[in-house]
Amino acid sequence: MRHPKLIEWEHTLKSMFDDIDDCLEDKYGNLYPLHPNRTIRGGTSNKESDGLFNVGCAFSAGYGSRLGRGYVIEVHMSTLSEIPVEIKKIIEKETAELVRAKLKTFFPNRELNVEKDGNIYKIFGDLSLGAL
Repeated sequence: MRHPKLIEWEHTLKSMFDDIDDCLEDKYGNLYPLHPNRTIRGGTSNKESDGLFNVGCAFSAGYGSRLGRGYVIEVHMSTLSEIPVEIKKIIEKETAELVRAKLKTFFPNRELNVEKDGNIYKIFGDLSLGAL
C-alpha cells in the first residue's frame, strides 16, 4: 500500500516529465532513427514507451552526494545509432534547464532546485509529503 500523497507526488512528476518529453521530441526527435523495437512518437498511451526520448527521474537516498537525497534526472534516447558524448551532454543540460523552469509550475508551493551532482543532474529540496 502506498500513501496517497506519494502517489500524487509521483503523478505530478510524471506529468512534468511528459511535458519535457514533448519539448525534447519537438527539438531533437528526428535527430536519430528510432530503435527498431520502439514505436513512433504518439504510438502508445505512455510517452515513456514511444518516440526517441524516455525522460524521468529516480529517487536517490543521496549517500555520498553533496546534495543529499533527491531525484536523479534520467534521459534515455532509444536508438541504435552512436550518439556523441557532446550531444548527450547538451541534451542532458537542456533537460535539467527544462526541469528547473517547470518545477515552479508543477510544484508551486515547494522550494525545489536542480543542480549537477557529480556527473548527474538532481532535483533536491523540499521533498516532504506534508502533514500525514
